[in-house]
Amino acid sequence: MILDQEQSLTTSNDFIRKKWTSRFHVDIPLLIALLLLLTLGMFVLYSATGQNMSIVTRQLTHIVIALVLMLAIAQLRPQTIQFWAPWLFILGVVLLIIVLLAGDVGKGAQRWLNLGFFRFQPSEIMKLALPMMLAWYISEFSLPPTGKRLLTAVFMLTVPTLLVAKQPDLGTALLIASSGFFVLLLAGLRWKIIASVIVLILSSAPLVWSYVLHDYQRSRILTLLNPGDDPLGSGYHIIQSTIAIGSGSIYGKGWLNGTQSHLDFLPERSTDFIFAVFSEEFGFIGCLLLLLLYLYIIGRGLVIANQAQDTFSRLLAGSLTFTFFVYIFVNIGMVSGILPVVGVPLPLISYGGTSIVTLMVAFGILMSIQTHRRLISN
Repeated sequence: MILDQEQSLTTSNDFIRKKWTSRFHVDIPLLIALLLLLTLGMFVLYSATGQNMSIVTRQLTHIVIALVLMLAIAQLRPQTIQFWAPWLFILGVVLLIIVLLAGDVGKGAQRWLNLGFFRFQPSEIMKLALPMMLAWYISEFSLPPTGKRLLTAVFMLTVPTLLVAKQPDLGTALLIASSGFFVLLLAGLRWKIIASVIVLILSSAPLVWSYVLHDYQRSRILTLLNPGDDPLGSGYHIIQSTIAIGSGSIYGKGWLNGTQSHLDFLPERSTDFIFAVFSEEFGFIGCLLLLLLYLYIIGRGLVIANQAQDTFSRLLAGSLTFTFFVYIFVNIGMVSGILPVVGVPLPLISYGGTSIVTLMVAFGILMSIQTHRRLISN
């Protein structure tokens, strides 16, 4: 009888939990993992900024805004998101054109629109708008897409990518291109086509090197191959970040005890190179736990994509999840010296409002797809 009561209580608790999550459209496992990651990021940022509470407070404000937007987006039905996809894409392209014509210039790049009370980067919109648009377009037809539809999709992908690369912002352009590529890949893009694209990219590399890349971009690639050629100039970032990562050893130096960051050897330590701060203070064990947390979030995203009940939702959820992986891979590869420095922040850890808001809106879309699924059985 006691076992029956326990089973009844467990069943009742499961029913209440499912009813609560279905009413508020929140994916509890994903939400808990995101909150853990954001909390960890606040601790790392506090150390990386030299215990600067003003920066930490601003970041906390960004996080609150991002969480509110994530929960708001999660309440929308996937069909509503699908309806607005082409309009958001058109808006994003128009804003990118306006940026090239009348955008604010900072650090040698023209990437921002100044609305008086705040500045923002329209390129961040395209990280969501492009995969939404391609998923909307491709889901209207049978899969895999025909050659004609594939060319149309490639054109949609190329336009915003080139507009962002023109700013110039190669890192963001690559992220936007990858988000669109993942939609095509999940739609059943044939491996012959993928191999042909790879061959085309490799064969055009000399032209890209000579006529497309800027001088500083070529310098970053050459620095990657041999950072010791200019240890106090272009190679300084990579050298100092690898020193910080290596000095963390197995267990790290402890929170607030990193010397590379606190003695100002490590540049951009609160933004692009915050992983080096984390590695120095928490060591190999800490990095492993961080990667496992990232892996769990990616795995949860793939589960949501696999369980999605329509083509648009599957393509969009899969693309957003794989793009999140690219964020992580590029940043850690850049900081550890295996990829060129391209200015990609560490997701949900680095300081910056625009990046966190964009990522959390993407997770709101994932929650919407997961919690609005049609119930097959109780």
